[in-house]
Amino acid sequence: MTVTRVAESRTEFKLKSLPEDAISSVKFAPKSNQFLLVSSWDCSVRLYDVTANIERHKYNHELPVLDVCFRDAVHSYSGGLDQTLKMYDLNASSETVLGEHKAAIRCVEFANEVNAVLTGSWDGTVKMWDSRVPNCVGTYNQGNERVYTMSIVGEKFVVGTSGRKIFVWDVRNMGHVNQRRESSLKYQTRCIRVFPNKQGYVLSSIEGRVAVEYLDSNPEVQKKKYAFKCHRIKDGGLEKIYPVNAISFHSVYNTFATGGSDGYVNIWDGFNKKRLCQFHRYNTAVSSLSFSHDGSALAIACSQLDETQAEDPKPEDIIYIRYVTDQETKPK
Repeated sequence: MTVTRVAESRTEFKLKSLPEDAISSVKFAPKSNQFLLVSSWDCSVRLYDVTANIERHKYNHELPVLDVCFRDAVHSYSGGLDQTLKMYDLNASSETVLGEHKAAIRCVEFANEVNAVLTGSWDGTVKMWDSRVPNCVGTYNQGNERVYTMSIVGEKFVVGTSGRKIFVWDVRNMGHVNQRRESSLKYQTRCIRVFPNKQGYVLSSIEGRVAVEYLDSNPEVQKKKYAFKCHRIKDGGLEKIYPVNAISFHSVYNTFATGGSDGYVNIWDGFNKKRLCQFHRYNTAVSSLSFSHDGSALAIACSQLDETQAEDPKPEDIIYIRYVTDQETKPK
């Protein structure tokens, strides 16, 4: 396979005023390629205006923040090791505590379909919160296993847990699980993202593999599922295998980016089983990725993660904003 390597250029730049510890999550605003939310192990949540390259807002939790999301252009939600879900009004610069879990909140997503916030926790549950009042409207067991990753598109809500279990829910009716699955990858699940067209999801593991899965249980559809190796580097006679930490979909083309602890970002055409391109190698592990809603920009967070060999001195935590082209993201 020929790989287009794309060198550093004017289409990519670093954000200024960055967090002082590892970056856990980056998310673009729902209808803008200008505003980016960032959560960090330095206990902060920051809002950046990437067009002007300035930090617009910052608020803190008592302990490291593991995930963040937008409700709309002016409200954010965040959760982390302090077990607390916060809502922040970016216009009024005011925060509200919505509630808490019995262990760390690992994932925070907004469900437009039901106007609610979803939190996934290491306490083995997902909670749904009414976005208008600080009120938990439901607690849903995820097999008593830590929630590691979750993704929502429309009504389709997919949760991945520590024991390689996958739970598929419909947010309009959380009374029962639609599907219980086991990951087709042998090792621990790192990230799940639902296809923008809701046909399936992409799942990555700590062992340099990605699986493309389909939600329709029809045997003909299930024949299309597959897995592939990626984020591996041959060094001499050895192959080093790296965790695939982050996945983000291009909402227009249904292609997706993966980021690994090898410091690379790859863009894939999942339907045609092709790698479209690979960017230059970044300074350390890629910890989070987010395409803007129109697919024109990709935020790339680079932070040394625990399982990568500790480098001394520790590499800088950096967020790159990359303006991507059709050549890099559109199926050939």
